[in-house]
Amino acid sequence: MKWGITRRHGSDYELDSFRREISRVFDSFFSVGPSTLFYTEWLPSIDLDEDDKAIHVKAEIPGIDEKELEVKLHNNILIISGEKKEEKKEEDEKKKSYISERRFGSFSRTITLPEGIQADKVSAEFKNGVLNIELPKGKVEEPKKIKIDVS
Repeated sequence: MKWGITRRHGSDYELDSFRREISRVFDSFFSVGPSTLFYTEWLPSIDLDEDDKAIHVKAEIPGIDEKELEVKLHNNILIISGEKKEEKKEEDEKKKSYISERRFGSFSRTITLPEGIQADKVSAEFKNGVLNIELPKGKVEEPKKIKIDVS
């Protein structure tokens, strides 16, 4: 066992494993589009809920500096964007990297909100890699009925 990965041995298992790996390679090759050939987009996971007073958005964005985050509200559209920068690695001949699953790059999440958000009272807090946004609700204007004059 190396790096906590176990493997079963036997010709049937090895043949099945080989078939799965070939299928995975072909599936991933044909699903790659021109824009994702060299760049893999990542998006923070979000939770969205509301109560009588506000809409609450919670976004998990671990490993990002709060200076790299931006929250905008424009025409009832909430935009959360930022950039997670890759850590610089110095080449070390003794150290080898075996697994690298962390994602880096810029992201943007757009959420269309209902009417009636009080834009001047929106608040955001970033703590322990979680962005919390509170969007207070206001009164939604009812459609005004216009009387039609008959001439």
